[in-house]
Amino acid sequence: MGQAKDFKPVKLICGFIFSQKEARDQALKLLVDKFGPVDLESPDYVFNFSSYYEPEMGTGLKRCFVSFEQLIRPESLPEIKLWTNELERKIQEQWASPGRPVNLDPGYLTASALIMATTKDFSHRVPLSQGIYAHLEFLFSKKGLKILDWTYPDFRPATYHDFFLKVRSRYLEQLKKILSE
Repeated sequence: MGQAKDFKPVKLICGFIFSQKEARDQALKLLVDKFGPVDLESPDYVFNFSSYYEPEMGTGLKRCFVSFEQLIRPESLPEIKLWTNELERKIQEQWASPGRPVNLDPGYLTASALIMATTKDFSHRVPLSQGIYAHLEFLFSKKGLKILDWTYPDFRPATYHDFFLKVRSRYLEQLKKILSE
């Protein structure tokens, strides 16, 4: 009979979709207040893969990602997603905006995968708790990234891949250090 073991800590990441840098910066400051320092930050990419967010957020959208220095427990992802949803709402109220000034997409990275949190159910998503699902975005291998049939369109081009490979490298260094202690 297999013995259950504690999960290894994982690397918290957060994606942002925004049109105004000030909204992104405000959200980032509050995320850092909650989860600690950022260790890696992507450039701002043009988000032109979908018009899904335009009715609510306008045009000229950008996308970026950050990873946090402090590793987390993977089972904390639902609470983090609920917290970021509430943060979006608070920023929307502060900006007196009819739509969200910033969209926050938390997730985590392991040695083998990138998992994003979502409130939307679908056949390939795994229910976690409190109405939050795990979305397996892509897999890592020695050869790089493996795109899956359900990988979001903006995650498919190589544009983001360098960032996530750097985050994975940093995570593997942290994990090696933790496991050797």
